[in-house]
Amino acid sequence: MSVATIRGEVAVRGLSKSYPLNGVMRPVLRGLDLTVAGGEVLAIVGPSGCGKTTLLRLLAGLEAPDRGEVLIDGRPVAGVGAERAVIYQEPRLLPWLTVLDNVAFGLDLRGVPHAEARERARQSIRLVGLSAFEGAWPRQLSGGMAQRVGIARALTVRPEILLLDEPLGALDAMTKLTMQEELTRIWSEEGVTMVLVTHDLEEAIFLADRVLVLSSDGTAPALLTVDLARPRERSAPGFVAMRRALMARFGLH
Repeated sequence: MSVATIRGEVAVRGLSKSYPLNGVMRPVLRGLDLTVAGGEVLAIVGPSGCGKTTLLRLLAGLEAPDRGEVLIDGRPVAGVGAERAVIYQEPRLLPWLTVLDNVAFGLDLRGVPHAEARERARQSIRLVGLSAFEGAWPRQLSGGMAQRVGIARALTVRPEILLLDEPLGALDAMTKLTMQEELTRIWSEEGVTMVLVTHDLEEAIFLADRVLVLSSDGTAPALLTVDLARPRERSAPGFVAMRRALMARFGLH
């Protein structure tokens, strides 16, 4: 008899993926095993080319592994699925649609009735604090506002899992800090599982329950627990110590 899994659980078993480079297959992921509990926030960090985005694409079902498997709530992933939503660095809003219609777009594609789709979209827009901008066009939004719209669009389809590929990487420093606070609030209210790829080590510590450290030199991945209570204070001794420990893994001071 199988044991029931928690909603939004992600499991990776023996995951391997290689890409051709100059006629030679270059391994990016090698036999990775990992479980992300339902409702957990996992950050993935590492140098360019270490497999961060590859892992996220495998979780999303956008690519297939060479070996191993990805399980969502105990079921093998065989392509994209409604229980997962991806948020990219660029929000990729459709310029000819208003904020409301952009957020409802995924529901429209699924044939959800117009009135229901707009009501669900309004709920998500309220969640990200943009109710006053439902009728705005993408060109009228700041970078941070546009990213909020992208997050609202992802949440509107009611996913179990949010897969975030450097979602704040293109924002200025102050907007990034604000959006980190917003992601924490949204996670707290929605209870979704979040897997976040980021180059920002401080961001990883601020947002995540655990941090997966990947390398590009064949070193085995490391999994660090962020044992810090929320809300997190960046200047707190525990936060500073965690940041130093993570930086030391990359030879930074």
